[in-house]
Parts: sequence; C-alpha cells; structure tokens
Amino acid sequence: MIKILVNDGIHPDGKMLLEDAGYNVNTDKIAQEELMEKLPDYDAIVVRSATKVRKELIEACPRLKVIARGGVGLDNIDVEYARSKGIEVINTPAASSESVAELAFAHMFTLARFLHLANRDMPQKGSTDFKALKKAYSKGMQLRGKTLGIIGFGRIGQETARIGLALGMNVLPVDLMIDETDININLFNSKDVKLTVHVPTVKFEEMLKKADFISLHVPAVGKAILGKEEFTKMKDGVVVINCARGGTIDETALLEALESGKVAAAGLDVFENEPTPIQALLDHPRISLTPHIGASTVEAQRNIGLELADKIIARFS
Repeated sequence: MIKILVNDGIHPDGKMLLEDAGYNVNTDKIAQEELMEKLPDYDAIVVRSATKVRKELIEACPRLKVIARGGVGLDNIDVEYARSKGIEVINTPAASSESVAELAFAHMFTLARFLHLANRDMPQKGSTDFKALKKAYSKGMQLRGKTLGIIGFGRIGQETARIGLALGMNVLPVDLMIDETDININLFNSKDVKLTVHVPTVKFEEMLKKADFISLHVPAVGKAILGKEEFTKMKDGVVVINCARGGTIDETALLEALESGKVAAAGLDVFENEPTPIQALLDHPRISLTPHIGASTVEAQRNIGLELADKIIARFS
C-alpha cells in the first residue's frame, strides 16, 4: 500500500480523496529532526513551509517518489536534487492566488484608513475621546486612482493586478520573465460579463519612481529585493506590502525608511525571522501585521488539498 506522510496538514477533502484512492495517509506531525529516521517508510510527503526536505533527507529515503508542497514556493525543498533522483516535486501555484492577493489588499485598505491603529484605540478611548480619534484618523486616502507597483507578475501578481484594476488603480507590474499579459476582470461576479485589460510590464526603476503602493509576489531568492538603495528611489510616502516571503525586504532598511518618512506604512504577512519577528516590527505604529496567513482561507486550503490529492493520485496511477 502506498503510504503518504502529510506533515504540515491538509484539508479533510484532500485527505478523503487520497484515502478513497486506497492510500494510507498519516497526518500526525513528525518533528524535523525525526524525519531522517521515519520518512524512509513513506512513498510521498506533503508539506507546507514548515517542513524542510533537503538533500540529506532525500538521500535517506530511496522509497520516496513524490514531494508535494501545498502552496506556491518551493524554497524549503531541494527541488533539482529530488528530480535528479526521479522524485516528482509538485506544488499548487494557482490554488491560493486569490486568497494571497486579497490579503495584500486587506493590508492596503487597513493602512490607507489607519484601521490597525483605530482598532487598538477605540476599545480604550472610544467612549472618552471619540472626537479626538475621529480627528486623528480622518486623513486617510482612497486606493482608486493610485498607482500599484507589483513585483512578480505570476499567478498571484496577476490576481493582485486584477483587483487593483477593478478598484480603478493604475498597475505597474515588474517581472523578469513576463513582458505582458491580458487580465480578465469578471463583472458582477459573472463569467459571461467581463472586461479584458492588456497589461504590459515595466522596468523596475520606473515602477519604484511612480508607485504609491508596492506589493511583492515573488519566491525567496536568497537576498532582499527591496533594500536601502531601492527605498531611496521610491516616491515619498509610498506604502509597501509583503505577502510573499520573508527576506525579500531588508527589514532594517524598511524600519529606517519608515522613520525617515520615505515609506508611509508597510503591511507584512511574512518576516525574515519566523516564527519570532523582531520586536521593532511588531511594535511599529505604521506597520499592519498578520502571522503568515496569505493562503490561509477555508477556500484556498480546500483548493490546495484537492489539487495536491489529484496530482498525487495521477502520479501513482
């Protein structure tokens, strides 16, 4: 019988599909340090971002045929080495795109209208200083008409563009591989009524100079994409959003840019040091925070589980 270790969780519908196919599915978490001993008993492993599947672990598991990653990035897996050993590496790049893009906009709306601060102050001061709070938070801005820079124009970047265009934003995407694409905007939640917008990508420098909001949607590349040099080239008062990967923004440079006023605010779902982000980020009044939940919606998790199950079943069929 094919044995599958689901080490970082899977939606019940995905598990049910695998079990209906006759597979033995273990969803009990095995600690990273114990995988070297226990993973050799399995034909497949399903992970998210927590579990690392590196060369040494792969070498110890000659029975392993599939490494499945629930989500987009594969930076926690030694992909090329696994494939050189005949192991299929799969992920679910489309399943959570909408959820991640929506969270990016949740941060944008939050920062544009100071919701993160108002929600802290209202319980303590709402009944005594209502007028003062109203005055303090009455200088927000609309997203309509603003320019949205998007770093990384894959599935999530394009979904971010779709929402931005629907809101009336100007979109400036940047991508090393994509020159242009057509974005379909479904109107009135109907597949039959849609608007198609042709969107070309632009140069990185142009985007930095013109964007009012910048949202990252790229995998980890081993270095910061936005650092001190890039911040100096941005418009004064820019808002930066990272729902991609920790380390794609130099957090020290970000804090400096926030203090100088170059960056008006930032929305962070991911951090360099997870699960213990530096306290200066957590305490900063102009940062909107979430604990790496970009793909963590009920709909996205179900889509991820079903897509993983379908791909694993296809591999062993």
